[in-house]
Amino acid sequence: MTHADTPPGFTDILAAAARIAPHAHATPVLRSRALDAIAGCELHFKCENLQRAGAFKFRGACNAVFSLDEAALARGIVTQSSGNHGAAVALAGRLRDARVTVVAPRSTPKVKLAAIEGYGARIVPCDTTQAARDAATAQVLAETGGELVHPFNDARVIAGQGTATLELLSASPGLDAVVAPVSGGGLLSGTAIAAHGIDPGIEVFGAEPTGACDAHDSLASGTRITGRVPDTVCDGLRAELGTLTFPILREHVREVLLADDAAAVEAMRLLWTRMKLVVEPSGAMPLAVVLAHRERFAGRRVGIILSGGNVDPDALPSLFATLGDAA
Repeated sequence: MTHADTPPGFTDILAAAARIAPHAHATPVLRSRALDAIAGCELHFKCENLQRAGAFKFRGACNAVFSLDEAALARGIVTQSSGNHGAAVALAGRLRDARVTVVAPRSTPKVKLAAIEGYGARIVPCDTTQAARDAATAQVLAETGGELVHPFNDARVIAGQGTATLELLSASPGLDAVVAPVSGGGLLSGTAIAAHGIDPGIEVFGAEPTGACDAHDSLASGTRITGRVPDTVCDGLRAELGTLTFPILREHVREVLLADDAAAVEAMRLLWTRMKLVVEPSGAMPLAVVLAHRERFAGRRVGIILSGGNVDPDALPSLFATLGDAA
């Protein structure tokens, strides 16, 4: 399996599951009768907010890092991240005694930067746009000669992310649909390949904020859209689709559904109050789109990937204040 230009298959996801099993948590699948009643369907929540480093990202990072040989580890590991992937690679690198450098946008929440530093990685700041991330990453790679573990345009990472859906469908067989957030497309690609490897009839949906809807528009137009400046509170959903993930999503994903930031924060509040789960806005987006598109899911059995729980506690009052009387 190459890291750039060869899409992973179902067997790669099975291999990733075996590789990361000693290191990653098998996170729970939880239910809520209250949220079922609100949504009008049967919801099965895959709680990746309880994964190591607080997000699904550890699965892909772990698979990629533990795939490396000693020569690659000696050169060091380089990645770019808005937070969760950087922390995950930093943790996986620490488990293998490797040096890790993370290129991170200056807009990255402090709680996520603290996690990256806490796992021992070096942070190189950059501007928020994908072009700025890519340029800074290329410069670090040229300076260090390190091994790139891309957050989504990497077959090893995609295969690792798909392991969450293997666990979800093992715990809740016979689902009609699975919904996962989409940013660069690594999680959604892995979700779709895993789901269709088990049951080709499962519908796979992406969940995306209206202020960063490049994946929605890319799939609708048939052309990968790049260069936009995202405007969303969902800091983990600001990347654009990669050259590897875009064709995977075109083949496997039923549709990318949209909801606005207020809907994401309301979903986040519902998960907190009804299930006592701390989920960041990006991770709550799948529930937000199910609630925003109830007619699409009415009466169905739906898997929801809660992708992460790394919300900055200092930001919670202002986030929930945006709901006003609705909260």
